[in-house]
Amino acid sequence: MATRFKTNDERLASLEQRLALSITDKALALRAITHKSFCNEHKELPLEDNERLEYLGDAVVDLAIGHRLMERFPKANEGELSKLRALIVNEEGLGRIGRALGLGDVLLLGRGEELTGGRDKTSLIADATEAVIGALYLSDGMAAVMPFIDRVFADALEGVAEGRQGQDYKSLLQEEGQSRYKASPRYRVVGETGPDHEKIFEVEVSIGAEVFARSTGRSKKEAEQAAAKDTLVILSTRQSEPPTTP
Repeated sequence: MATRFKTNDERLASLEQRLALSITDKALALRAITHKSFCNEHKELPLEDNERLEYLGDAVVDLAIGHRLMERFPKANEGELSKLRALIVNEEGLGRIGRALGLGDVLLLGRGEELTGGRDKTSLIADATEAVIGALYLSDGMAAVMPFIDRVFADALEGVAEGRQGQDYKSLLQEEGQSRYKASPRYRVVGETGPDHEKIFEVEVSIGAEVFARSTGRSKKEAEQAAAKDTLVILSTRQSEPPTTP
């Protein structure tokens, strides 16, 4: 997809469209999406790779997410907050956000990385996500970073907020399902009751062909968290064994 950009100005315009914001310092924005493999293959160009911005962005994301978690969990201690932040700020989570933003499509990559699928590598996309946030911070400050973090990390923050005792049970069940069964849990809404302003949702969760739990909540996400928690309780009493296949 990168070949459609004839100039770096076009590439940056596409980046800002994907981010739904403008980074004032365009040189920083371009550096944020420049992988070292491109610089290594184009030493004649006055470009820097995004590794220093990635380093800074990592710290900025930790600060921003830490700030929001302290607001959401005023009674949580340092250890609990650190665990919650680790559920959100990790390579997989950052990669997921970068993919949703389409950062892989605008990266400047060397030919070797291009040919080996670099645009879809979680590590590269996660690094670019941090680098973009680092560039945004240097260019426009935390006043620009916090609204962006609130927007792109909204689902992740909501997930841990809806988890009982601050736990994101869906993430825990995802890890358990992959570790134990090499399969991901599936959630399905099986019922809705009550008026629109007080609706109760019933969700079932299955792994393979087996339904493990049905649970309710005041939103679909809350019901999914409850079903994931109940499934984790069931799995904790079982020996590891493969689920039945659909």
